[in-house]
Amino acid sequence: MPFLWRRKRGSGRRGAPAKREVPKAIVKPRNELVIPTHFRCPISLDLMKDPVSLSTGITYDRESIENWIDAGHVTCPVTNQVLRNIDRIPNHSLRQMIQDWCVENKSLGVERIPTPRIPISSFDASEIFTRILASARERDEATCSELLGKIKNLAKENERNKRCMVGNGIGSTLANVFDSFARVSGDTNINLLEEILATLTWSFPLGQDGVSKLKSPASLHFMARILNHESNSQYSTIQNTIIMLKELIFEDRSVVERIMEVEGIERTFLRVLEMPVGPKATQACLMIIHQIMTTSKQEKENHTSATFANFIRLGLVPLILDILVDSNRSTCEKALIVLDNACDSEEGKKTASANALTIPLIVKKILRVSDTATEYSIAILSKLSFGENEDALADAVTHGAFQKLLVVLQVGCGERTKENASELLRLMNKYRNKLDCFDSSMGFKYMKKSN
Repeated sequence: MPFLWRRKRGSGRRGAPAKREVPKAIVKPRNELVIPTHFRCPISLDLMKDPVSLSTGITYDRESIENWIDAGHVTCPVTNQVLRNIDRIPNHSLRQMIQDWCVENKSLGVERIPTPRIPISSFDASEIFTRILASARERDEATCSELLGKIKNLAKENERNKRCMVGNGIGSTLANVFDSFARVSGDTNINLLEEILATLTWSFPLGQDGVSKLKSPASLHFMARILNHESNSQYSTIQNTIIMLKELIFEDRSVVERIMEVEGIERTFLRVLEMPVGPKATQACLMIIHQIMTTSKQEKENHTSATFANFIRLGLVPLILDILVDSNRSTCEKALIVLDNACDSEEGKKTASANALTIPLIVKKILRVSDTATEYSIAILSKLSFGENEDALADAVTHGAFQKLLVVLQVGCGERTKENASELLRLMNKYRNKLDCFDSSMGFKYMKKSN
């Protein structure tokens, strides 16, 4: 029996000792890089790049703890103690140790973390703003340009600097500087003003004082001048200006009325739509045009105003149709909203109906882009078919509108859209047997299964 027991313990050969296997878990590959625990941020668990200590004595990476505090927390993540203050004290000794460790492990692909810059304080930001305002009052373009460059560099360093400057009123400050130099005639300061516009795009909110400065006649005329500059090949400048105007309108709706007072502003915005500036600029321009057309209708109690009529006369409808041919979802929705606005006037409907692209494009957007696009497409189709316009109705049926409207009612829609779709189906009913109205490209993926 002992003999048999020893054979079972053997490795298959009589009398040979059993081979001891080493568990795989304790076999470590050579050159395995292990980050020391005290070099890791307790929040992100990543190597700290800018270690800072709280009043509780715990050290975190600056970005991680600032995100924690900005989220509204008032406790230390590790100790759960309520913070007596939110001061973040740089831990220079630990940062130096981390940098030395990075250098020692350079052969393993570890890059040395750069020495972090000290974030700007509210005092520093206020001092810069005071200096640039004083320089603007003296029309000292060189000093203003130098300080603006400093502001831009600080913003590039990290998001915290941006938030600090916005919180201390950079928007209002730069709006005052912009208005001050916009009042000076000539082209000597155009580069400075363009740089200010670029910075203002991330400086909102501007505050009441800032908005009042940017909606001044001098400021608005200069922005229109930038948009109209024939030799302006810098599309980024045009985009910054148009986005600036859009944000300005959303901060203060009265800006729309000031914009309408700028001579030739309709042609200016249509020029921007014609240029290949980019989706952001196109969308911002469409939103501005929508606000202007809506405001102009309200002023005339839903009758066509001179501004509204100028947009139609200068070619707004064909431009919108060109945009609809090939645009992303957001641009398409905004273009349809503007076209719906245009069709509120007789001139707009007449222009849209006369264009051979209108009906095919509008029908195509139903159920293809989004619920919003479908809603406005049906609204436009309803306006173009008003008074039983036989040409519009027949064209719509030919391009598959009848089937699409049935699907819209089947899958559900808003009350207004439901009314428009139902009325269009009634008007189109007499054409569906006379014309080939089957849209094979639509398919039946939207249809609900019958019970």
